[in-house]
Amino acid sequence: MNQMPPSGLGGSHQSFTRPPGTPRLPRIARGEGVWLFDTDGNRYLDASSGPVASNLGHGHPRILAAMAAQARQAVFAYPSQFESAANIEFSDRLARLAGPGLERAWVVSGGSEAVESAIKFLRQHAVVTGQGSRWKVIGRQPGYHGNTLGALAISGDDHAHEVFGPLLQAVPRVPAPLSYRLPPNHTVETYAAACAAALEAAILREGPETVLAFILEPVGGLATGALVAPAAYYEEVRRICTGHGVALIYDEVMSGAGRTGRFLAADHWPTARPDVAVLAKGLSAGYAPMGAALFPAAMVDRIAAAGGFMHGFTYSAHVMNCAVGAAVLREVEEADLTGNAERMGCLLRARLDAIAANSPIIGEVRGLGLLLAMELVADRGSKAMIPLERVAPQRVGELALRHGLALYCRRTSRGAYGDWLMVSPPLTITAEEVGELSDRLAATLAEFTDELRADGVIV
Repeated sequence: MNQMPPSGLGGSHQSFTRPPGTPRLPRIARGEGVWLFDTDGNRYLDASSGPVASNLGHGHPRILAAMAAQARQAVFAYPSQFESAANIEFSDRLARLAGPGLERAWVVSGGSEAVESAIKFLRQHAVVTGQGSRWKVIGRQPGYHGNTLGALAISGDDHAHEVFGPLLQAVPRVPAPLSYRLPPNHTVETYAAACAAALEAAILREGPETVLAFILEPVGGLATGALVAPAAYYEEVRRICTGHGVALIYDEVMSGAGRTGRFLAADHWPTARPDVAVLAKGLSAGYAPMGAALFPAAMVDRIAAAGGFMHGFTYSAHVMNCAVGAAVLREVEEADLTGNAERMGCLLRARLDAIAANSPIIGEVRGLGLLLAMELVADRGSKAMIPLERVAPQRVGELALRHGLALYCRRTSRGAYGDWLMVSPPLTITAEEVGELSDRLAATLAEFTDELRADGVIV
């Protein structure tokens, strides 16, 4: 078992993000495969790929070689002045993997930038095509799409809006089709249908001519922890958006790049394809800051004919980042990591289901492929949450480090929608490593259960 480092804070980022008195985080020394090593000699299985980003694990030799090769040639060239072979290869590979209707890529430095780019592109396209009254983007409650002001405005997090609301443009939101804590007299299927109906009602209430887009995470990320709706939900949402001329955006920042056992999670529902898809995180597997928004070629051609996209960042289509992204996509294809995500996802899901069956504090296991989550509860029968003051996600994360496991644990909107932990290891994980992850996770949850019992929180 790993030992926790001594108390205290160190490092500028930690001082911004961790309350005084919390244990110091381990200091990273190196990474290899699914393992991370700290400066005290402890090793940790990266059970969540950081924040679901390190899809290829750590220290991947072919990605490092691609970085070195590009660094010897050119690291940066501004895209309004130069093309780059790296950008062309990356964009072409990405568009081919994403499939028909998503032929053009706008490449940026992360998910928030990609979401902002998608919104601004659709707004400019609406103006160019004589639909200037369309500007409203409908989001879901809860939902998460990034931390820049535009992305945060369309995210459904009441606590964040309490703090930053005066800076944000208010937009309509509709309920997300949650699968665990349902309103009375609903099943998962009937509630998903009601959520889809709420979308159409919102479009009609706002005026279809004013609604630009609807954005959703096809498999939940930061707000809903690997939430997956019934297939009928996606099909009905697609029908509604098409019927009212509303663009459908899939935020695949977490779910894309092969993680769910398909290159896009959208590929699980082929009759409900989005108009726009946004990717990041696993797109560069954590080796470079990268995101991309994917659009139909016809829409891009209209924008180009009207003078071009009125948008950009200094590091758009960054040469080094594109070389990394191209190398990552090559590895995803050549090593069949999407297939491995499906196979290892089935194995891991079975192990997590077995843990949940024997744990009084796991209420639900959900997700697709290697994007899985476990809901933390105080009572499985009533679905009561662990008291908020216990800050269960943080405590589970601390205990996991002691058991040599790096876990991404979350609470959305101060716990309004539950506590959960994400189990989403690198797509390179083996069956043996799935077993080790599961054993360490079971030990972590058992220790936390003992703490709760000792304090009378659970029976």
